Amino acid sequence: MRYPNYIREYWNKIQSGEITVCRKIRKVMTKLIQLLDEQPEPWTYDEELANIGIEFIEEHCKQFEGEWIGEEIELMLWQKAIHQAVFGFVNKYTGYRKFKEVLVIVGRKNGKTTWVAGEAGFMQLADGEGGPQIRNLATKLDQAKILFNAFNNMRIQSPNLSKLMSKKNNCIETSFNFGTFMPLASDSGSLDGLNVHMGIVDELHALKDRNLYDVVKQSQSARKQPIMWSISTAGFVRENIYDDMYDYAEQVLDDLVEDEGLLAFIYELDDRSEWTDESCWIKANPSLGVTKPIEYLRQQVQRALTEKNYKSTVMTKDFNIRENTHDSWLSAEEVMNKSTYDIRWFKGHYGAGGIDLSTRTDLSAAKILIQCKEDPVTYEIAMYFLPRDILQKKVKEDKIPYDVWAEQGWITLCDGDQVRYEDVTKWFVKMEKEYGIHTIYYGYDRALTDYWQTDMEQHGFTGGEAVAQGAYTLSTPMKDIGADIAAKRYNYNNNPVTRWCFCNTAKVVDSNDNWRPDKKNSRHRIDGTLATLNAKTILLRKWDDFRGILKLKNNIQ
Repeated sequence: MRYPNYIREYWNKIQSGEITVCRKIRKVMTKLIQLLDEQPEPWTYDEELANIGIEFIEEHCKQFEGEWIGEEIELMLWQKAIHQAVFGFVNKYTGYRKFKEVLVIVGRKNGKTTWVAGEAGFMQLADGEGGPQIRNLATKLDQAKILFNAFNNMRIQSPNLSKLMSKKNNCIETSFNFGTFMPLASDSGSLDGLNVHMGIVDELHALKDRNLYDVVKQSQSARKQPIMWSISTAGFVRENIYDDMYDYAEQVLDDLVEDEGLLAFIYELDDRSEWTDESCWIKANPSLGVTKPIEYLRQQVQRALTEKNYKSTVMTKDFNIRENTHDSWLSAEEVMNKSTYDIRWFKGHYGAGGIDLSTRTDLSAAKILIQCKEDPVTYEIAMYFLPRDILQKKVKEDKIPYDVWAEQGWITLCDGDQVRYEDVTKWFVKMEKEYGIHTIYYGYDRALTDYWQTDMEQHGFTGGEAVAQGAYTLSTPMKDIGADIAAKRYNYNNNPVTRWCFCNTAKVVDSNDNWRPDKKNSRHRIDGTLATLNAKTILLRKWDDFRGILKLKNNIQ
């Protein structure tokens, strides 16, 4: 039997322009189509597994509120495509699913709770798992019971489901496979003894306790193909698990971090300015015109245009534009540059150095910027530093492959549990002695650098100057570097750490249009960006000296 392929159907309509999507949806769909076409080892696409759950929901689950009460659920194309992606890609040798963590961010009133309630019932009843524990997570029990009650209302309306499933207090049970579906909250008491098959978070932004998410996720370790499925609109509170998950998913989509088990569908506007453009509304609202009337959204937007305080609600809840966040300095597409260089090109050249020395236990960065005669490109040589003894801890905390980057030579691991500032000096000495690259001037933040500056001078590097870290000083370097990066006039040797730091950087703009860098998220690292800006500041400050000693790149055969 041939089953419809909703992934490909969705993609074809996106490609033809029939369906408008944001950049992040286009990225994830591009990856899925590539996976579908190439099916690299060990993955394959199983049509039957991809469709069983769709049939379950549409044949056995009914609407339970509003004008559609009692009617069979008919999933939207975007929902079917996501379902097939989650359940269809499996290991050809074991049959286990590829994706174990799912994140769907979509505007309010797009039918996400009803849909995922049906998915929960399918996972309990028909996924073939013994003793499946389905848990819907929330900070408060009343919140956790919303999706739970949604499926219970479906169960009540279905004779077949009612025969197989019974509700006792806050638990839906299936005796034939010993399955249970329960709401779970931070205030539920002990969380011991969990062995969750499917964990669900409905409205991730409202989950105040990250510990609950982590405990449930860790409880899945004994399961062969568990799923953590989060659905949400954007939220008003920053620096919580929603921001963590959003930013991590963004890095996976941008290929900054590799995580084969995460599938993220983020429906949002690409730019804040699109909120008054009706043709863009579907980017954050894929069910617009079906579960969410377009007239309703028009009314919300009109009210937001006249009621200033309501605009934040509409931007956040209808368009998934996070409020209280800074604008990105550069997009991932602008930062991406696979150009490389041969360091031997620069033997005998003079460079401007830049350093960002963090606290002893965090990432530190050193840069040298080189410009060559008759060449518009700026070349960046970089090295990063982390303590060896806490490497794995940092990998786990930040969910960043520092260990892989260290093996590849992008990061120097300092002996002990602290960054050794003398290792930074040794790197500049190495550039001088082994590669003939002369750092005649370098810039640094005066904080944390007194000892290191003395060490540099003792090794002959006497051209150090402090760089103030405010917008007045860094604005021009930040604008210039940003323009060069976007125009591909900035060659950072395809360094993944530098690329990551650049993508982590937000810009804060004052009333005089002065820019300064900031982190998009307090857990992000922008040390590489700060080192670059310090070096660029010195390059601009000393340009009259530099331009008279520029050299042509060495011709390396």
